[in-house]
Amino acid sequence: MKSQLVPPRLKPLSPRRSATFAVLDVGTSKIACLIARLTPAGETAQEDWRTHRIRVLGIGHQRSLGVKHGLVIDMDEAERAIRHTVDAAERMAGVQVDRVIVTASGGRFASEHFAAKRAIGGREVAEADIHRVLEASAAHHLHRGRVAVHSLPTGFSLDGVSGIREPKDMIGDELGVDLHVATCDQAAARNLILAAERGHLGVEGMAAAPYAAGLSVLEPDEAEMGVIVVDMGAGSTSLAVFARGEMVHLDAVTLGGNHVTMDIARGLDARLADAERLKTFHGSAIASSSDERETVSFDHVGERGQHKAHAPKSHLVRIIRPRIEETFEFLRDRMARAGYPASPSRRIVLTGGASQLTGAAECARRILGGQVRVGRPIGVDGLPDPARSPAFAAAAGLLVYPQLAGREYFEPHRGERAATGTDGYMTRVGRWLKESF
Repeated sequence: MKSQLVPPRLKPLSPRRSATFAVLDVGTSKIACLIARLTPAGETAQEDWRTHRIRVLGIGHQRSLGVKHGLVIDMDEAERAIRHTVDAAERMAGVQVDRVIVTASGGRFASEHFAAKRAIGGREVAEADIHRVLEASAAHHLHRGRVAVHSLPTGFSLDGVSGIREPKDMIGDELGVDLHVATCDQAAARNLILAAERGHLGVEGMAAAPYAAGLSVLEPDEAEMGVIVVDMGAGSTSLAVFARGEMVHLDAVTLGGNHVTMDIARGLDARLADAERLKTFHGSAIASSSDERETVSFDHVGERGQHKAHAPKSHLVRIIRPRIEETFEFLRDRMARAGYPASPSRRIVLTGGASQLTGAAECARRILGGQVRVGRPIGVDGLPDPARSPAFAAAAGLLVYPQLAGREYFEPHRGERAATGTDGYMTRVGRWLKESF
């Protein structure tokens, strides 16, 4: 099977159709597969992106192999881990899958913004006008070696009046659009697709991990008012900024939970397994009055089972805290450069496995400012209790993604099918411009 050159474009799911989807979250610490049935929810609010009820039929997950910082570094190991994970989900669900939606969690996420205007001559805006202005905004050239993962119109304008969501049937002289293109390294996307294809799985769609996590943990009102989703993974920490119901910015830094584990191992001269255990069960990013009295035990490297070493918990906190602070400081500086400076009124939602570290939310509140909470998957039935955690937010969000994939627009190129009619773009979340039955 020949690997695809660019991430495939997922066909949006009609609000009136049921379907079964398999999703694959390939991360640095774990690989997870969910198989779920999506059934129409009936009448929903226009701004609600969850047009379907989601019931998980099967789940599989295991320790990630062949992946570092969200990138495939050993194709054979990654393929083997994906096979085992999908097989476990298939056995639980009692179905066999041949296509999956995958997360892109590595590859140096970045955002590019484009705008275009087209004269319409003082008449009503037609669907063809919308597509022409979208096509003009998408007629751009990405940096060499980069590929578009998402291409989201963030707002239309009519005769200079911005903030228009649905321009169809409005009257004006000039129609404009702003387009947000989220990109990653092409090699990273291609190798991830290839790893799945070597496991005899077709990839029908790809979503950036922080975007998928946001779809899982956010309420529509939060995305409307403005919120930053920080996905704290093992190999990297990424963020997605939502405003007016749309993702308007994407970024990432290669600092994550594994860096904290390595700091502990080096600082205490402990085995990596012990360092991970200490981080999970005793770690904290904030100090408490009892830290000096509490002790933790571990094995020194090369001395397994001989003499247990001991250290005060305060020493553990002094190792963890600088790394967590550094991560949030990097994010703060990058957001400020992108035009999102710290604000007391800002809403921030932490998710991902590393967000469960004690004190992470308090540290984020102090450095990033604003209101901070830890987000868990919502609106997904059938998830076992261990999977109702921030670590499974991106995987659960992939099940929401088909319901609004049609909001994206991609310029037809490199032999792709032309985006005509309603196949290339949907002007509102989860709503077809023309219903397909």
